[in-house]
Amino acid sequence: MTALLTVDAIDVAYGDFQVLWQADLRVDDGEIVAVLGPNGAGKSTLMNTVSGLLQPRAGRITFGDTRIDGLPAHRTVGEGIAHVLERRRLFPFLTVLDNILLGAHNPRARPHRAETLARIETLFPVVRARRAQLAHTLSGGEQQMVALARGLMARPRLLMIDEPFLGLAPMIVEEIGHLVRRVRDEEGIAVLFIEQNVELALRLADRGYILESGRTILNGPSAELLQSAEVRRIFLGDGAL
Repeated sequence: MTALLTVDAIDVAYGDFQVLWQADLRVDDGEIVAVLGPNGAGKSTLMNTVSGLLQPRAGRITFGDTRIDGLPAHRTVGEGIAHVLERRRLFPFLTVLDNILLGAHNPRARPHRAETLARIETLFPVVRARRAQLAHTLSGGEQQMVALARGLMARPRLLMIDEPFLGLAPMIVEEIGHLVRRVRDEEGIAVLFIEQNVELALRLADRGYILESGRTILNGPSAELLQSAEVRRIFLGDGAL
């Protein structure tokens, strides 16, 4: 498969506090990839660096044929990367429609806004049903769907999602997992997501990357990682071996 995103040996720090050391990641066209690791492992930092919210001290990030490390976030959106932040980050007193349309602000997506919205309303019926409703009145699952829809309004080639299932009921988790697959299968958009639930993530993803203490320590096909003793050690402790 063709590499869409390649993260090569990046170091990232907040001031003098280093969070990532030589971290690596690759997402191919048409893949769903999970980033896993304990709390504080650097998962969100890695994703924030890809999207341009943070700048690496060292290393290289390539998207398609373009080197993007050092680009600000508004430029990475224009390159075709949409980032759905943890806890949705909707504008609570804007309507569902207004929140979603903000996703098409970049020049690459703006001319296709009506066409993209029509497609998104097919994928997310809640968007059509709740167009005029204020975002803060939605349930958590509905807010997550609006956040995903807003990301897709940018017409990305890669959709990055930070903890899409956080705090959601099992039925909603299943529904959003199904939507993620449809985004890949029907829209041809690669997906990179962070998740704490290892089994859930690896049953959704094609491949996974494991971060521990800011380093990429393991990666591979999901089926292999589900059987890995090292994965059990990291997430369940030595007693699980």
